[in-house]
Amino acid sequence: MNTASQSVFVHDAPETTGILMVNLGTPDSPTPADVRRYLKEFLWDRRVVETPRVLWWLILNLVILNTRPRRSAAAYAKIWTGEGSPLLVISRRQRQSLQSLLDRRFAGRLKVVLAMRYGNPSIAAGLRELREAGARRILVLPMYPQYSATTTASTFDAVAAELQRWRWLPELRFVGHYHDHPGYIRALADSVRAYWSGHGRPDKLLISFHGIPRDYFLAGDPYYCECQKTARLLAESLELGEDQWQLSFQSRLGPREWLKPYTSETLEAFGKEGVKKVQVLCPGFSADCLETLEEIAMENRDVYLEAGGEEYGYIPCLNDGEGHMTAISELVEQQLAGWGVQPDEGLGPGVLEERKRRAMLLGAGS
Repeated sequence: MNTASQSVFVHDAPETTGILMVNLGTPDSPTPADVRRYLKEFLWDRRVVETPRVLWWLILNLVILNTRPRRSAAAYAKIWTGEGSPLLVISRRQRQSLQSLLDRRFAGRLKVVLAMRYGNPSIAAGLRELREAGARRILVLPMYPQYSATTTASTFDAVAAELQRWRWLPELRFVGHYHDHPGYIRALADSVRAYWSGHGRPDKLLISFHGIPRDYFLAGDPYYCECQKTARLLAESLELGEDQWQLSFQSRLGPREWLKPYTSETLEAFGKEGVKKVQVLCPGFSADCLETLEEIAMENRDVYLEAGGEEYGYIPCLNDGEGHMTAISELVEQQLAGWGVQPDEGLGPGVLEERKRRAMLLGAGS
C-alpha cells in the first residue's frame, strides 16, 4: 500500500487550518547541474510550454538543457547570497511574517507552510507537513497576484497530483488571484512613494510584468487583462498622468511572439527618445528573484543606459515588507470566511478528551 495515502489521526488533537504559501521555485545552488535539474522540471510542465510533447522533448533535451543551464547558472551566481537564493530567502521571511500576523489574530490555530512549484521545498512536502500538523482544512495561496495558467493553474495541478495519493482529503480552498486587492495596490503605491522619497520621481515609471506567449492570451488566459488592471490601479493611486507611466512585459523565451510591448525594447526606446530618468517596478513578482535582480536591475539597466538614458532605478518587490504582508494576511482572512475560523475559536482540553473517549468506545486506535 502507498504510504502517502496514510493519514494518522489522533482524536484528542486540536484541528488546524493550513495555509500553503507557494512561489515558483529556484535551483538548489547556482551551479549548471542544479540549474539544469530545475529547468528540466520547470520547462517540462505542460502549463508552461504547450508545444506537442514529442517535439518539445527533442528541443528541451537536445538543445535547451545542453546550452541554457550554464548561462542561467552564471546569472544566478550574480544574485546568490550567503543565505542562498534570494527568492527562497525572502519567501521564508514572508512565511514567518505571515505566521506571526495570523498568530496574533487566531492564537496559533493557523499553520503557514512554504512550498515551491519547482524545486525545494516541494508542494508535496508542504502538503504532507500540513497533514502531519492535523490540518483538515487547507488554503492554497499562490503568491502570484495576476492569474495565469502558467503559474496559478500549474500550482493547482501539483496540489491535485499530491492529493490524488491521499485517502482522507482535507477541505480545500484556492486563491486564484489578488491583482486588484485594495491592500495589495496600497502596498505597491506605498513602496513607490517610499522609493521616490529617497531617489526622486522619474520622467517615466515602467511597470514591467513577466510575459507569456501571446497565443496563451488569445486562448483565454486572463493574465494580460489582470496586469493591465493592476497597472491602471497603481497609476491612479499614484496620480500619474498617461505620459508618466507605461506597462511592459519581460522574460520572453524562444522565437514566438509574446505579450507586448517588450520591456527591453521599451527601455531602449526611452533611452533613444531622450527620457533621462526611468524607474522600473515589477508588481507581478511577490519576491525579488532572478527576473528582477538580474534581468531588470542589471541587464535592462545596461540596455537603457547604452541607448542614451541617464538615470535608472529599480524599485524592489514588496518582499516581506509590512504593508505587503498585512495585505496578504487580510487576503487570507477573507478567504477563510465561512470556515468557522474565528479569532476566538478553539476547542478546550475537555472537549478534545470527550471526543477521544467517544472514538475509543467505537474502536478507534488513538
